[in-house]
Amino acid sequence: QVQLVESGGGLVQPGGSLSLSCAASGFTLDDYTIGWFRQFPGKEREGVSCISSSGSTVYADSVKGRFTISRDNAKNTGLLQMNSLKPEDSAVYFCAAGAFCSGLVLKNLKVWGQGTPVTVSS
Repeated sequence: QVQLVESGGGLVQPGGSLSLSCAASGFTLDDYTIGWFRQFPGKEREGVSCISSSGSTVYADSVKGRFTISRDNAKNTGLLQMNSLKPEDSAVYFCAAGAFCSGLVLKNLKVWGQGTPVTVSS
């Protein structure tokens, strides 16, 4: 079964850090671009960051310098390190695998994860 499973979300204080993981099963993740997205209540899902199979990265302006996307092909996993978190980063975070990112739009989508909630609050 082809799937992505996110983990690592939770409650953190402003200024804190979280590390999200995106574990793939049923396919080889290193053949694909990995995208991270987030969705605020009542809003459309928005792109956060993408990393290509060759390691090229792109970030939303709102997270540049604070978030770092990476991939661990040996573990068939994508990663999103989130530092200096702000209350406005609170959302459900999703990962996805696809062919490539055009900006922060993931093309030829293969699969979405189920999402993991992140809450930044004191």
